[in-house]
Amino acid sequence: MSNVSRRQFMASAAVASAAMTFPSAARATMAADDVNMGFISCGGRAGDHMKLFGNVAGVNYAGLCDPDEGALGRAQTRFPKAKGYADLRKLLDDKSIDAVVVATTNHWHCLASIWAMEAGKDVYVEKPLSHSQWEGRQTVNAARKYNRICQVGTQQRSDPMQAEIKKFLHEDKALGEIQTARVNRYGVRQPIGKRDTPLEIGSSIDYDLWLGPAQDQPIFRNKLQYDWHWDFNTGSGEMGNWGVHVLDDLRNVVFQDSVRLPKRVFGAGGRVAWNDAGDTPNVHFVYFDTGSIPVVIGLTNMTAGPNEKRSPKHPGPGSGYIAYCEGGHYEGQRGSGAAFDKDGKLIRKFKGNNGNGNHHQNFIDAVRSRNVSSLNTDVEVGHLSTGWCNLANIAFRSGQPFTKSAAAAVTGDSGIWMNIVNEMEQHVAAHGVKLESDDIRLSPMLTVDVEKEIFVGENAEFANPFLKREYRAGYVVPEIDV
Repeated sequence: MSNVSRRQFMASAAVASAAMTFPSAARATMAADDVNMGFISCGGRAGDHMKLFGNVAGVNYAGLCDPDEGALGRAQTRFPKAKGYADLRKLLDDKSIDAVVVATTNHWHCLASIWAMEAGKDVYVEKPLSHSQWEGRQTVNAARKYNRICQVGTQQRSDPMQAEIKKFLHEDKALGEIQTARVNRYGVRQPIGKRDTPLEIGSSIDYDLWLGPAQDQPIFRNKLQYDWHWDFNTGSGEMGNWGVHVLDDLRNVVFQDSVRLPKRVFGAGGRVAWNDAGDTPNVHFVYFDTGSIPVVIGLTNMTAGPNEKRSPKHPGPGSGYIAYCEGGHYEGQRGSGAAFDKDGKLIRKFKGNNGNGNHHQNFIDAVRSRNVSSLNTDVEVGHLSTGWCNLANIAFRSGQPFTKSAAAAVTGDSGIWMNIVNEMEQHVAAHGVKLESDDIRLSPMLTVDVEKEIFVGENAEFANPFLKREYRAGYVVPEIDV
């Protein structure tokens, strides 16, 4: 849709839907390029988006949706002019809504986004884009087929600092060639409990809608909300939570998006020491063979030891990455960075912001211009960054009991893989866990066909079943051809 036709459409829509959405006086004052937003989910992160989009000129809140009556009611108190819905399909039927924010549980991200784009809405969808790799590709296809603007919420892409760092590393080559890279997410979380009987879902939640594409399985954790992250039925673990952010930074800054997906993946992890109801790893470490710069990632949600409050010691930032270069190294994290020479002396600092606000403005600007290439995290970019996380989770899920001899089979990585293996061995030992045990899984080496986004060759049969999930009837992600 061209700029002119969009303005004409929105101007006519403003008149036609005045009685439905806004008081007539307020509607009459709207500009032709105002954007009417709907929010699919009214939880914590959605609340952040409501505040941030509220700072963008010309954005109006037209619809709020959540199957949890409590969350929806709190949002309606904040925005009483917006219509409220339990079922997102009814919100999507509202033709006065131009764009939606999808900030649901992870397992809903793709289907909600696809349905929205089929309904003619533009989409801002939280990370991770997908719960499985196949459905992520269908979401990209939907954006292309329906000519929709779709931004993924890796907001650090909109931090102006990132361009300075890329110039420093790649144009100026101030530290020489990048040789290896390490990514970290060391953040303490708590166990989620383990019940003897399934969690009872309150009557204020439409549980069928909450589940959507996920399987209807008994829940043995203590809380329904948020802790769904640590259940593979609905979440993606820390790899799909913070891992997306830090790996997206790596793709953006170190590789400048030249590496779509790794060519090979090899990883280990476990959910250890806690004895709770979660099944995603609380310790996870993975090697990525990119065909150029070797990469490892280490994640842990545990403290340094049973009597400690902080994460274990580690090189670099707790949430960020290290680019090891010929002439030193660079440490990057959200909103800041620092470059060091070979002797560890600080030679330059970088200061930015977290990208929040800028990312939201970028989305609205693209909605108005219809210029997909202006997006800082177009759905394809978000899909590929999420893909690294999906592959890392598959490596864990297809693994067998860890042995150090099998772990040492990785070669050509300049030692960064075995460094992180040894660190993790000490880390779990502090909690009374042996690395060589049934508690830690180690994957076989998995080879990726980067274009087809499937595993090929030896061991592919163990990994490919995890590329696409089973969907419940009525909530099936459609296959979309473009």
